[in-house]
Amino acid sequence: MKIPKGLQPLIDDGLVDEVIRPLKSGKEAAVYLVACGGEIRCAKVYKDAEQRGFHKLAEYQEGRKARGSRDARAMGRRSRHGRREQETAWKNAEVDALYRLSAAGVRVPRPHLYHEGVLVMERIVDADGNVAPRLNDVVPEPEAARAWHTFLIGQIVRMLCAGLIHGDLSEFNVLLGAAGPVIIDLPQAVDAAGNNNAFRMLARDVGNVTAYCGRYAPELLDTEYAHEIWKLYENSELRPDSPLTGRFEHDTRRADVGGVLLQIDEARREAERRQRGRDEAEAAAQPE
Repeated sequence: MKIPKGLQPLIDDGLVDEVIRPLKSGKEAAVYLVACGGEIRCAKVYKDAEQRGFHKLAEYQEGRKARGSRDARAMGRRSRHGRREQETAWKNAEVDALYRLSAAGVRVPRPHLYHEGVLVMERIVDADGNVAPRLNDVVPEPEAARAWHTFLIGQIVRMLCAGLIHGDLSEFNVLLGAAGPVIIDLPQAVDAAGNNNAFRMLARDVGNVTAYCGRYAPELLDTEYAHEIWKLYENSELRPDSPLTGRFEHDTRRADVGGVLLQIDEARREAERRQRGRDEAEAAAQPE
């Protein structure tokens, strides 16, 4: 087949021997089957920002660290340099997440290399050696749905213990490999400690997994794992093997809204003061 433009540098540098065929094209990237040193792997070529269909990018990138204060401010102002930095951060996020989660024991495709904006990673296959289907393409028996739900909730916990939340987890980005479910598509992975939307995204991930598995095992729809997991996380008690019940007692006491707003206002003023200090220090360090 004709070599896609994004893969040509890998061919030229001898990192990929052959492009076999396209595998899929999604809102964020196109994936190809490639041959590398006698193995068949997947090569993910990320689309440019103007071609992507992923929305609300800013809420996912909150908490990610830029390379320097200048880069961070440029990203915040959405300048040309800032957009380039944001694009680089978006593409690097999945690579970083895959290495981090693979080391933490989360079942994700094993990354092999990242070169010229292309991620080469493990090809996930089913029991017959064919490309693994997505969960969305599979109709499980109730027992299998329960087992997948238990496994995926455990994977969400293990991800959170590693400091990350998938942010877009559903049956559409879980493959059913020969050894069980494999989580894919992580460019929007969220920094759990640095993102104000973290719990909402965790709850959505858990809710999507539960909704899918609950179609085939309806009793799962009555569980509340997200609140239980997050409470353990907030209390620094969450572990990869933490026992979970799926039950959670909500606090029905009235919140001290005035006190919370006062703390927020004080924190905002302190953040503004510190930012002014940083800006003044950087301005003073600039040559005349």
